[in-house]
Amino acid sequence: MKMKVAWAALAVLAVTATGCGSGSGSGDGSGKTTITFWDNNGGARTPIYQELIKRFEAANPAIHVEYVGVPIASVQQKYDTAVAGGDTPDVGGVTTSYLANLTGQQALEPADEWLAKSAVNGKLATPMLDSVRRTVPDGKLYLVPNTSNMDVVWYLKDKLQQAPATWDEFFTDADRLTKKPDQYGYTIRGGAGSIFQILAEMYSYSGIGEFFDASGKSTVNDPKNAEFLGRMAGLYKKDTPEADVTNDFPKMVAAFGTGKIAMMHHNLGSYNDHVKAHGKDKIGAFALPTGPGGKRTVVANPVDGFAVFKNSEHKDAAWKFVEFLVSHDGNSYWNQQTGQIPANTDAQGDSWVRGLDHLKTAVDTLNDPSTQVVSPPYYLPQFSSITKADTEPLFQKVLLGQMKPQEFLDTLAQKLTDAQAEWKKANGG
Repeated sequence: MKMKVAWAALAVLAVTATGCGSGSGSGDGSGKTTITFWDNNGGARTPIYQELIKRFEAANPAIHVEYVGVPIASVQQKYDTAVAGGDTPDVGGVTTSYLANLTGQQALEPADEWLAKSAVNGKLATPMLDSVRRTVPDGKLYLVPNTSNMDVVWYLKDKLQQAPATWDEFFTDADRLTKKPDQYGYTIRGGAGSIFQILAEMYSYSGIGEFFDASGKSTVNDPKNAEFLGRMAGLYKKDTPEADVTNDFPKMVAAFGTGKIAMMHHNLGSYNDHVKAHGKDKIGAFALPTGPGGKRTVVANPVDGFAVFKNSEHKDAAWKFVEFLVSHDGNSYWNQQTGQIPANTDAQGDSWVRGLDHLKTAVDTLNDPSTQVVSPPYYLPQFSSITKADTEPLFQKVLLGQMKPQEFLDTLAQKLTDAQAEWKKANGG
């Protein structure tokens, strides 16, 4: 997800800085301990970390933090190279989407013992902690959560006065708000990034709580998911623009920005785009509706946070920096700048969160004990390719009527089932 902040001019940052965890230290004559921090989405977020590092160093004058911004597109490759060369940072920004890859290389320190003694113990959102632990085979906490996201449906308040509570109401609204020749009730993401969104929609409709059953078989092709996919594909060209079949995120947002589309599914990260196009008073957001079973089901977005690398020679200083970043003040500042959900539960109660309806909706939904959170198998090495290059063209065929929804889901389910079996075999399952 692309975050926008006021200092977008700093979007390109050199990543050739030296001084990683294995070689950093206090040999510069200053008497300070130097730790290196890699930002896993360097550029737009750089000024946020620069401010936080300034605050941390003021409170901890014996520690110097060397910042390295890594472009999000190359962060996994850069981490792999660093691990292989034994030249990792002390602290790195990491998400659950590639956490299993790093733990598989035994590159990270478990945070469980540190958290038990930390001032932030009991202050981090349980759903995020659980999501992190479910990403790795041993169930340990290798990533300290900083933030997460949630899928919502954005809508224009002048077109839709009351948000639908169920998918049946949603489909009725999508049809009712379509007025030919160029007013549409909804826009479907048919291009890049489409599969995660349709997965989130299907599971919210079916209410299925796991991506795999007890035998390791994928639940993606469950008849309830196929039923939903057929209904959603039925909107294409009837209640959605024809161009949707190839629309990626930028094109989908641009189409919604014209004011000719009433509803659009994305996550919290597109808020600034919608405000720019329509003004903050004209847009609203609601959690994905419930299906026939009536249970609120949310497919978890990746959790983004911080990890301490095993190769660090200054783990105490590294953990102190992590604690600062996920403290009430640090976590609140970071998430207010990016518009995402704080991991720190005290920060979740801050006025800026409660004052933004879409964020309040997300926080309340995720913290509701009745909400069922379904964790995608981010731990599978093939998960990204399966849900992108392998199946996005097939989803387009479903929209065009060239492939049956059940056939598409059977194909996707088999790929996931095979990947799960391979992963279990490799991990002694």
